[in-house]
Amino acid sequence: MTATSESIHRTLKDFFGFDSFKGEQEQVIRSLLEGKDCFVLMPTGGGKSLCYQLPALMMEGTAIVVSPLIALMKNQVDAIRGFVAGNESVAHFFNSSLNKQQMDEVKADLRSGKTKILYVAPESLAKGENVAFLKTIKVSFYAVDEAHCISEWGHDFRPEYRRIRPIVDTIGNAPIIALTATATPKVQSDILKTLGIPDALVFKSSFNRPNLYYEVKDKLDADKDIVRFIRQNPGKSGIVYCLSRRKVEEMAQFLQINGIKALPYHAGLDAKVRAENQDKFLMEDVDVIVATIAFGMGIDKPDIRFVIHYDIPKSVESYYQETGRAGRDGQEGVCITYYSYKDIQKLEKFMQGKPVAEQEIGKQLLNEVVAYAESSQCRRKLLLGYFGEDYLVDNCGLCDNCLHPKKVFDGRLEMKLVLRLILSLKEHFKLEHLAAILAGNDTAMVKSYNHDKIQYFGAGDEHSERFWAAVIHQGLIMHLMDKEIESYGLIHVTELGKQFLENPWPLNLVEDRQFSSVDTDDDDDDEMAASAAAGAMRGGGGDAQLLALLKDLRKDLAHKLGLQPWILFGDPALEDMSILYPITIEELRNCQGVGEGKAKKYGKEFVALIAKYVEENEIERPDDFVVKTTAGKSDRKIKIISQIDRRLALDDIAHNMDMDMIDLLDEIESIVSTGTKLNLNYYINTQIDDFIIDELFDWFRSESVEGTLDEALGALGSDYSETEIRLCRLKFLCEVAS
Repeated sequence: MTATSESIHRTLKDFFGFDSFKGEQEQVIRSLLEGKDCFVLMPTGGGKSLCYQLPALMMEGTAIVVSPLIALMKNQVDAIRGFVAGNESVAHFFNSSLNKQQMDEVKADLRSGKTKILYVAPESLAKGENVAFLKTIKVSFYAVDEAHCISEWGHDFRPEYRRIRPIVDTIGNAPIIALTATATPKVQSDILKTLGIPDALVFKSSFNRPNLYYEVKDKLDADKDIVRFIRQNPGKSGIVYCLSRRKVEEMAQFLQINGIKALPYHAGLDAKVRAENQDKFLMEDVDVIVATIAFGMGIDKPDIRFVIHYDIPKSVESYYQETGRAGRDGQEGVCITYYSYKDIQKLEKFMQGKPVAEQEIGKQLLNEVVAYAESSQCRRKLLLGYFGEDYLVDNCGLCDNCLHPKKVFDGRLEMKLVLRLILSLKEHFKLEHLAAILAGNDTAMVKSYNHDKIQYFGAGDEHSERFWAAVIHQGLIMHLMDKEIESYGLIHVTELGKQFLENPWPLNLVEDRQFSSVDTDDDDDDEMAASAAAGAMRGGGGDAQLLALLKDLRKDLAHKLGLQPWILFGDPALEDMSILYPITIEELRNCQGVGEGKAKKYGKEFVALIAKYVEENEIERPDDFVVKTTAGKSDRKIKIISQIDRRLALDDIAHNMDMDMIDLLDEIESIVSTGTKLNLNYYINTQIDDFIIDELFDWFRSESVEGTLDEALGALGSDYSETEIRLCRLKFLCEVAS
């Protein structure tokens, strides 16, 4: 079908409540509406679902969405019904959870043409009676979600996915859209070939999740550290991943004892208990789920605020997938991973006895994880590089390595000493043994081999055993030496290592990546770094008391309706309400993520609460912030606030609004002058040095904050640029003066 840009945007606003698309969503939708096959590679939280949901609502017939996530189907169907007020038939699912009567009701809606989207598990799609029935209805297109499951090279291969193309041929040809969050080039090729869509239009979005903060911490008192972090973020949803079922149970119990609402989730639990625990998490009856990797793929909860890995994942791809469950609504997300050498040894031990080919793949994946954990480079740059994407910014400002760069040194001499020691020994030994020799520690193992008598014993005794362990680990990452998995971690020198000995090149090694278990100042710094990063991601300007009331109302109403709270209104919508104080349905529908359907279906109680709050607290709603349906001055301010809350660079906001930077700063100053607090740190901290901010803050503190901008420019203009002065003045007004 042909569709105008106006009709596509109207559908987006009316049903989904958004004013604009993210990334390449519009191009994907337009291509699908034109009947073209599409392949969409878009990271978790990038908006894949919208790429097939919106065209399904616009096209004649029913879109068949193939998904392996049976646990997720009901949530997705509820979400679609929430967008389309008064039409419970608009979306359904086929899977093994339905009884015969329910299946008959679904089929009746499909025959009548009321149903626009049908979610189907691949096993259900393959059943003869279902294929026969689906041949009788008009199919608008097929969407293959989690398409990486098709490939044997993917991280979650499902054999039944390889049968999708023959089934499609049987039901009847229609456009196919394949969607996945992660896929290497090899997997991408396999998806296109197996689905029979070699000429599909390929859309690849950036893997960057700019709202996520990444940190790798050493596993020292991790249990207590996790409790501290969760207590610092009360009421926020999060996942704690553990490697073993036993640790999941222990951690969940430990959190409960410390007053945190947490439940376990792993494959060893009874199916009913698993489902109940998952529902309690989705319905916000508990804040934290402690889980193995069995939990997460089937969770469509956009307001997860933190993902903690108590144990290091087995691959960078798994790590990216699991951390991607945080902040899918574009708001703050903190990703903390605890790392220790012992965990790596444990994972290596699991590989013993497996086929050599499997060992080699496992070892390669694990080496990539170790390289990520131990690197002093920007975490974001490393992650994007893994998926073949260049990240050109030198400092992302939202990872531990960028916020607190580790000290590095040229480690040529130290690395040469390690390599010579290994080559001098007749047998291969483990990392700990080599480190003990160089540090001069006469352990029982060292003595038993008479290694306390060799020339290299104590050759590096000016450094600790831990220092030498770190050097050896970095040598492994650089492939100057290698580990033998089957013989449990015995180390030998590689050909590259021998080349390095002959002709050494500069090596930037991290001095000592482990935090001290005694010096608590470091721990405080790390907590402050994570807290500051999380704070920088939060939107500014909202009424905190009203926001809390709105969240309570959302939770109560969701329980009555049997829906997840976010299906009613997402966090961004509630934050907009706390800024704009909408007291009519018309005003409400202009909040971010609130379309006409949601406003009519769920909005009555919310605008009533806001109206009562405004009256009881004698809040004057400034004319500039009363939402109008016609574009005007107030609409411009609201759009600016919304884009700042989404942490867009001011240059980009100016471009989006067709303004120059001076005009944009004028508008922002006008907004702040009304008492609205904006958080501009995400932009200011990348543009202005800390010492300049401190100097300007000192001046503002010494002067009257009622002074005009002209006075500030007159007094400071010879030493600082106008932009520096204006931005720092805005920061001061929001943080200190308001």
